[in-house]
Amino acid sequence: MQLNPRLTSFRTYPFVALDEARQRALDRGLTLLDFSVGDPHEATDPAIRQALVDALPERSSYPKGAGLPELKQAIAAWFQRRHGVALDPEAEVMPTLGSKEAVFSLPFIAMDPAGPRNVVVVTEPGYPIAERAAVMAGGRVRHLALRESNRFLPDLDELSPSEWDEVAILWVNYPNNPTAAAAPLSFFEDLAARAARHGFLVASDEAYSEIYFGTPPVSALEVPDRSRVAVFNTQSKRSSMTGYRSGFVAAPPELIQGYKLWRPLAGVAVPEFIQRATLRALATEDHVERMRGLYAAKRDLFLELFRDRGVRVAGCEATFYLWCATPDGETSEAFAARLLERGVVVMPGSSFGEAGEGYFRVALVPTLEECQQAAAILADVL
Repeated sequence: MQLNPRLTSFRTYPFVALDEARQRALDRGLTLLDFSVGDPHEATDPAIRQALVDALPERSSYPKGAGLPELKQAIAAWFQRRHGVALDPEAEVMPTLGSKEAVFSLPFIAMDPAGPRNVVVVTEPGYPIAERAAVMAGGRVRHLALRESNRFLPDLDELSPSEWDEVAILWVNYPNNPTAAAAPLSFFEDLAARAARHGFLVASDEAYSEIYFGTPPVSALEVPDRSRVAVFNTQSKRSSMTGYRSGFVAAPPELIQGYKLWRPLAGVAVPEFIQRATLRALATEDHVERMRGLYAAKRDLFLELFRDRGVRVAGCEATFYLWCATPDGETSEAFAARLLERGVVVMPGSSFGEAGEGYFRVALVPTLEECQQAAAILADVL
């Protein structure tokens, strides 16, 4: 059988390679404290779990492709409360099977690979799905580096006006994975103005919008002209619901219509009982504030440890990640491998692209007790 060469051209997905290394360590009898994947260890709020149980039907049936009207209304209401942006629930909102479904689908919906505008711009280091989706859809990919010297914001002038004219989609992700940086509203205003001039779509992945330790991060949809702006968000991080696969797209009506045309082809829709649980999650902020407090305690623990041991924390503004510089003369993979030998799992920065070399990412997802155990080990290693 001949597999799609675009598919086989990718290097091993970073988390697959990490799983293999983790399993080898377990096979050697190591006990691991895992700070690699952003999958919270804390329990999902009991009220959310109960809402799911209560919504389980006696008879299973296909969910509605466009999502429950009441969930779309709840998403729009949450966006109004949180960001002061009024969305039309039916025309500008679509629930999705997590955010990955929507992120991967976007270039198949909003890019013509045979047309003059077939470039997808992604930032690096970054989440690899946006880039790989562009390749699978037949697009060309351009990278913009996120440099510490520029507060992990891309230099948009690295592309000339004629190059911007070839762009179909520009992906940004703030609060950012893996750098933990946040972006000001002025940055999104610049993006929206460029999009209006050059005709591309700004795609803003805002999965970590609710995990912050100071001023709440802004949304790209807060710009005055949002006609070329799409936002992708998820309950995975906000409500510790990674396994529920519940997210949404908020975008101009023509893009939402594109998703409605695409979904029957891809065959994915959010099960109704998941949508009912999401309704409960969106109804309250109590559990979100509680989780922010837990992440803050973990963050403070590691910031103190790294400060005492001379480890430079380059990014810690938002998200549940710390983006840290590796010791001088040690690659990110070598440093991660050294920690793995002591039972602490982190992500080497190179897993997120060449621009991530020289850093490692700590995901503050284990329990506070597990974080304290890891801190004791790291105090001896560093």
